[in-house]
Amino acid sequence: MRGNLQVSARIERRLPIGAEVRADGTHFRVWAPRHAHVDVVLETGGATPLSRSADGYFEGLVTDASAGTRYRFQLGGGTMVPDPASRFQPDGPHGWSEVIDPGTFRWSDVGWRGAPRKSQVVYEMHIGTFTRAGTWAAATELLPALADVGVTLLEVMPAADFPGRFGWGYDGVNLFAPTRLYGRPDDFRAFVDRAHAVGLGVILDVVYNHLGPDGNYLREFSDGYFTDRYATPWGDSLHFDGDGSGPVREYYLVNAAHWIDEYHLDGLRLDATHTVHDASEEHILAAVARVVRERAGGRR
Repeated sequence: MRGNLQVSARIERRLPIGAEVRADGTHFRVWAPRHAHVDVVLETGGATPLSRSADGYFEGLVTDASAGTRYRFQLGGGTMVPDPASRFQPDGPHGWSEVIDPGTFRWSDVGWRGAPRKSQVVYEMHIGTFTRAGTWAAATELLPALADVGVTLLEVMPAADFPGRFGWGYDGVNLFAPTRLYGRPDDFRAFVDRAHAVGLGVILDVVYNHLGPDGNYLREFSDGYFTDRYATPWGDSLHFDGDGSGPVREYYLVNAAHWIDEYHLDGLRLDATHTVHDASEEHILAAVARVVRERAGGRR
């Protein structure tokens, strides 16, 4: 059975990669230059071919996919893997990706103007160990107490999904998907929304120097995500400069922007920046700073 597909170069997207819900279905876009064809396979059945462009991107509108639909990409008619820009992995990094519509969450922080850099009292928080339950929801209940003792800014340790039942988060592999161990994406949004309501800013620790060794499927799409011209203490260095680095830079810049846009975060804490290697005219970290400020839309 083949799914329903519509492709148009004129389709407008909020972000250039991932699954985006529309009134007429879900639009998928992924960079997979290693392959001649890519299909979207739904957990409920049906494979839908995506259209390939000359630069190695595949895209298409699947009319029978919507928020909550679980899917994988089938590469070259063989391996089925999660979406590199999956917004949620309900069964972990090796499982199905889930279509998430960030527009359905009802924010109450319209009056929040952001967190100034000066005079902050920062509390570093690991969601998995901050409460006995280890969830966004449980942590949300304690936010007023943190504000009462004088904390002004929460630094949340990495939340990108990773294999296993617990971890500090520094070996994340699904950079767009908050780990299922702490709850669902809207639970994270509710955490930020409540933090803003009690006067707390929230920044997220992100890891842009390496990916974890287990559950990282990027090489299935392209070897171009990595380079051997640099080294890190944790594995292959990411390909941020030189020929073919454009889609890799885009992947990380889009990731940074989406945290600010879809989760209303007040900033990012960048891990181990001395091992982020880039000889481009605009260093990837400078580009990250630029795009997150643009995406903030006037918030500090």
